[in-house]
Amino acid sequence: MSPSLIAQQALWLDPFQPLADAVQAQLAAGGLTVHAVSTLEELQVKLAGADLLVVRLGDNIELLQELQALTVTLGFELPIVCRVDRRHLELVVAAMRQGALHVLPADEWSVEAWQGVLALREAPQATARPTPKVTGAPRSVVYVDPVSQHLFALAQRVAMANVTALIEGPTGAGKEVLARVLHESSARARGPFVALNCAALPEHLIEDMLFGHEKGAFTGAHKEHHGMFEQAQGGTLFLDEIGEMPIHLQAKLLRILQERQVVRLGGERPIDLDVRLVVATNKDLRVAIAAREFREDLYFRISTFKLRVPPLRERPGDILPLVARLLARHANNNRTLSINAPAQACLQAYAWPGNVRELENVVLRALVLCSDDLITPAHLMFDEALPSPTQPMATQLQPVLAAVQPAKATPAMQSAEAFYSAPLPDFLKADTAWSAEAMLATTPAPDSGNLQEAVKSNEHQLIMAAIQSTFSRMEAARKLGISPRTLRYKLAKLKGQVLMSTAD
Repeated sequence: MSPSLIAQQALWLDPFQPLADAVQAQLAAGGLTVHAVSTLEELQVKLAGADLLVVRLGDNIELLQELQALTVTLGFELPIVCRVDRRHLELVVAAMRQGALHVLPADEWSVEAWQGVLALREAPQATARPTPKVTGAPRSVVYVDPVSQHLFALAQRVAMANVTALIEGPTGAGKEVLARVLHESSARARGPFVALNCAALPEHLIEDMLFGHEKGAFTGAHKEHHGMFEQAQGGTLFLDEIGEMPIHLQAKLLRILQERQVVRLGGERPIDLDVRLVVATNKDLRVAIAAREFREDLYFRISTFKLRVPPLRERPGDILPLVARLLARHANNNRTLSINAPAQACLQAYAWPGNVRELENVVLRALVLCSDDLITPAHLMFDEALPSPTQPMATQLQPVLAAVQPAKATPAMQSAEAFYSAPLPDFLKADTAWSAEAMLATTPAPDSGNLQEAVKSNEHQLIMAAIQSTFSRMEAARKLGISPRTLRYKLAKLKGQVLMSTAD
């Protein structure tokens, strides 16, 4: 071992092959004391005493992503070295982009190679010993559901790398919120966060807004204007709905990203840029590329790291905490509002096609309709029509609410944690005592002329058939090609319809 290198303690995770004693001794001779771990639980216990984490990847990058999210969640900045089979060397670039300290072939045991890893480990940019990192969630952020917590941890990891990020997700799901997480969790947090919606401006204004102009560049340009790239110097530029950007501007944007310079309209002098770009879209850019609506070279330039914000229905644990946050934000006159159990059940059973944006609308309507401090189902007005749109909301929900036991009003909930810990009503629990036969027997036959009802009926029959032919709801969800959360929602919705029909 070179005298300039200090011995390092490494955790060794190899799901495919145990660590041989001879190899362990050879690594020790090179300055790397190895402690083999076989489970994530064992890894968590030993993280505090480690300088390095060595992991062998299979044929994808998922294990590295999970370990990075785990170390960030536990509060450790731990460098990770990846071992990759030579037949999967395409993972080398992917792992380095993901933030790995170094990548070695899985059969590389030479002392020189591992001393090179130790040299990288002791470089000035590396931390001498993993120390807890305290990172609070940015303001106005609710990530309570496990899916959201994983996304938040991954976003914080991505934030520390100065790479372009592409955020995908449906409209209203919170893409800009995640973009602010990337900004506020990065070294650029003290710099500006500048946002532009590419779909909200006329085509002839976007170029001026992005790149700026010199005085006299066109009629009405009475003074120079700094574009958004210049305004974001030292910070983050967020371009929402990047898929709506005109094709000729995409070429200019690509050149700016390549050269890291911008030239104002009517100008000649290039201006050096120190800007991180984060973009978002609710479109499938691959489809847009096939339709020649989006440049493929620009896609690969902006998608260095992709993050997906799932729709609200796929992260039900966020619903009630978001309601608590929205109530605190919009309630006036120091009102302290609470939501009773039936209203909570309705909020969690709804599909939220409009995502968080629709949830905010429902909360605002409830604030208008609620005259006291307790929100009930009568105060909830959803955008999506229920089975009988001519009936008032409260009337439609009465059969469903009869299954809940809301004799007493729920105490006021002052925090997201209180909302999240509130128990679900019995009819929404996974172990509800409703049989598939009973549900099928009471499911009303659709009107042959009503396409929507026919689709619903067929969906219900497929769900019940999957449940009857499998041993668990997890297996049934897998058979149907949906997530367990989605299956839980559909069962709750189906039971509500069954209750309505039997009450009639």
